[in-house]
Amino acid sequence: MSGKTCLVTGATSGIGKETAVRLAGEGATLIVPARTAARGEAAADEIRRRVPGARVETLAADLSSMAEVRLLAEQVQARYDRLDVLVNNAGVIMMRRRTTADGWESTLAINHLTPFLLTNLLRGLLERSAPARVVTVASAAHKQVRTMPWDELSAGMPTDQRQAYPLSKLLNILFTFELARRLDGTGVTANCLHPGSVRSGLGRDVTGVLGALLQVALRVQRGPSSGARTSVYLASSPDVADVTGGYFVKSRLVEPSALARDEKAAARLWTLSEELTGLNQNGDG
Repeated sequence: MSGKTCLVTGATSGIGKETAVRLAGEGATLIVPARTAARGEAAADEIRRRVPGARVETLAADLSSMAEVRLLAEQVQARYDRLDVLVNNAGVIMMRRRTTADGWESTLAINHLTPFLLTNLLRGLLERSAPARVVTVASAAHKQVRTMPWDELSAGMPTDQRQAYPLSKLLNILFTFELARRLDGTGVTANCLHPGSVRSGLGRDVTGVLGALLQVALRVQRGPSSGARTSVYLASSPDVADVTGGYFVKSRLVEPSALARDEKAAARLWTLSEELTGLNQNGDG
């Protein structure tokens, strides 16, 4: 990865940080967005401590805000003449409904709308840097969703908060498949993955009895480093240089649910996501 530039969202903790550390260890230059400058610098300092000589830049951005996602994309394009890998890793689980500044349910916004918008805004830079890769962290939890709640998605507000996270992970896969189709012939690949059950800060917003049970369950799971393996594999391995539109588990290509493979649903989701994020309404292209 020497000479390559990688942007990893959610790299201030958990799987994202381990992904960043591994890519830095392979020689990549890292871009690490963080909610605050202090949080970003703390993560960058740890990465440099673990990988002496690591090249890391942090950019402040609240990824729950579409305006700040746009600002992040502008900063990346202004500061870098290439982007070889985009890892859409940032994600949340929220059992209590929270609404973003844009009026969307937070899990849907952060887990799906943010990677959708960020990837599209950086698409030109990725294509100019080809061969390049887009890696999105999904989850086997997508299999819990049996039907697409289109009306709820159109409102940006899932009715059943318990289904918000599994739904967002299904959307990650559908987004990846449609993105791969649209990127065909550009030299940019798009793949997604299930990282496995690992200890991370993903469930930090889950409170009450369920939160306590989740924390107990996480203690017996593998560490974040294990969860980062497939992300790093898809971001860097020559074995998948020409593979696109795949869903991976333990660095192996597997089939997701039938709903996740629905091409019509993927195309419909893309159009809806454009509307929700305002993509192409601001001269994005």
